[in-house]
Amino acid sequence: MTNEIKLAFSHPVERSRSNFSATELDRISLRDHIVEVEIGAFQSERGTTQRICFNVVVEVKPVHQVIDDDVDKILSYDKVTEAISDEVFAERVNLLETLAERIADRVLNEPQAHRVFVRIEKLDRGPGALGVEIVRTEKDYNSTTRSALNGDEISIRPHVIYLSNAAINSIHLDTWINQLSVKTQPVVLCVGVPEKSFEAKNQKPAILRRLDLLSIEQNAWILAGKNSKCVVVSTKTELDYAIKQGQISVWAPSKIILDANDPPEVDANHTYQLAYWLMNYLNGEKLSVIGVEPVLYNKDRLAVILPLKENIF
Repeated sequence: MTNEIKLAFSHPVERSRSNFSATELDRISLRDHIVEVEIGAFQSERGTTQRICFNVVVEVKPVHQVIDDDVDKILSYDKVTEAISDEVFAERVNLLETLAERIADRVLNEPQAHRVFVRIEKLDRGPGALGVEIVRTEKDYNSTTRSALNGDEISIRPHVIYLSNAAINSIHLDTWINQLSVKTQPVVLCVGVPEKSFEAKNQKPAILRRLDLLSIEQNAWILAGKNSKCVVVSTKTELDYAIKQGQISVWAPSKIILDANDPPEVDANHTYQLAYWLMNYLNGEKLSVIGVEPVLYNKDRLAVILPLKENIF
């Protein structure tokens, strides 16, 4: 038991040595790699960064060729640090467990990798280090994940549409939804704040931002209440599923924006800017704006301005 406790708190290198198989494998390791990142499920962890320490050990398959001091013939340390960097800055996550799993998947995407030990610790949440450690082998690694990381899946590019309040209240709304529903391209609808939104006495930016986001979500539900084909979605997982199924989604933005590494500004007077941001976030094919003339927000992608008329799709 004493030895098990000692191993539980030892470096992943020692952990890997304690679990060796009949064929001893070589290992590469990354020790005490510290990155400043925003992560965590608690409200106090939002909008601020904290130090995260990474320790990774990778058991590698034997190299059945002469290495000749050639870095291209081995699993380089750079692949480990790149896996960390790619996943840390891909999107904001709440759980260390999620981040550890994604890093392990990315490392195991390398053909030389056999097994990986990933330990991640928060250094600034208390007097000690708070962390998780996982062990994954290539047998645990999902082949569909490998395909996704290699970019083998065909990206489906949605049509992002911003509906002004005039468009939401238009007599043509059902006609537009019916026109969009018969098309094969998935649609993501975005809305702004309703005409009557809550006015806060407390003018702190963080409070106003949350209230604006909640007001937008209220309007999203109002739209869903007008037409049953409109389904409110709030997470990236829900959006990805709806896009793959070719559904019409109404975006409730709070979670995705609050979890984003580089979130957009939330301006109650120019909420169509969030639609520009979402289109880039989803790699959308095009953006249509109905019932409002937007100021140019993203010079790389111009919006198509559509009138409040019956047959526009």
